[in-house]
Amino acid sequence: MIRQVGETQILTKHKASCHCGSVELLLNLPDGIVNPQRCDFSIFRRKGAIVASVKRAQLEVFQRQNVLSLYQFNTHTEKHYFCSKCGIDTHHQRRSHPNEYGYNVACLDGVKPFVLDPVPVGDGVNHPADREPS
Repeated sequence: MIRQVGETQILTKHKASCHCGSVELLLNLPDGIVNPQRCDFSIFRRKGAIVASVKRAQLEVFQRQNVLSLYQFNTHTEKHYFCSKCGIDTHHQRRSHPNEYGYNVACLDGVKPFVLDPVPVGDGVNHPADREPS
C-alpha cells in the first residue's frame, strides 16, 4: 500500500478528475493506493495507465454536463468510463471482480504516476474469464 507519491500525501478521501475537470471522483482510500499495476490486456496496453482497485462503494462519481461515457467490448462485462470532452479514462468496473472499480492513478489530485515506477504488469491476456470451461 502506498500512502505518499512524491510530495503528495494520499488522503483517506482523495479526489480524482479527468483532464478538463468535467468528471470528478471521490475515492475512499483508507489504506492508500493498494496494488497499483499496469496490465497487458489490449485496452490497458494501449492506455498505458497505472490502475489500482477499490470496492465499488469506495468510489463516488461527480459528473458535470453528463460527460461521462461508457465503452465496452469483447464480453461486454467490463465497463470502461471516460470523459467525452477530454478523453481521459477515469475508472472501470472490473470483470474479474465486478464488485470493484479500477481507477486511473494518474487522475488522483496531485499524483505524478511516474514516481511509482517500477510498476508490476498484470497478465490480462490470459484472463480466467476468457478460458474455455473444462
